[in-house]
This record gives sequence, C-alpha cells and structure tokens, in this order.
Amino acid sequence: MRNLTHLKINERGTIKGFTDEVLSVKLMEMGCLPGTEVSLELIAPLGDPIAISVAGYQLSLRKQEASSILIEEA
Repeated sequence: MRNLTHLKINERGTIKGFTDEVLSVKLMEMGCLPGTEVSLELIAPLGDPIAISVAGYQLSLRKQEASSILIEEA
C-alpha cells in the first residue's frame, strides 16, 4: 500500500487506513473514510498543500496529513 502523496494529478485510489491514530479522527470527520475513493486534483507550486476530491468535494491537506492516509490504487 502507498500513501496519498504518491498519487499523481487525476490519479484515483481507495482509502484503506491511516498511519496516525490521532490525525485519523480529524480526517474521518472530513470525509476521508476507509473504502472511500479519492483523487488528487491539485498540487501547490511548492508541493504543499495538495487538494483532493473526496466525498463529492475538494479538500486541501498538508503533505504531512496526506502522507498518513494509506491508499490502494484504483
């Protein structure tokens, strides 16, 4: 499994879990639930933050937050 930061723009993946238990609660409250499909939409010019599409909306995350989301590519 890879983390969300390994996706390229417009690539999709399915959330499988998290590496940070404390941060996972915050991410799940924002719609990043295991089994949910996500896609990488935008990357800031300096690489941080990134924007993902999840649960029908765009969500901006710091690279550190995104790296704690484990995904399986679709």
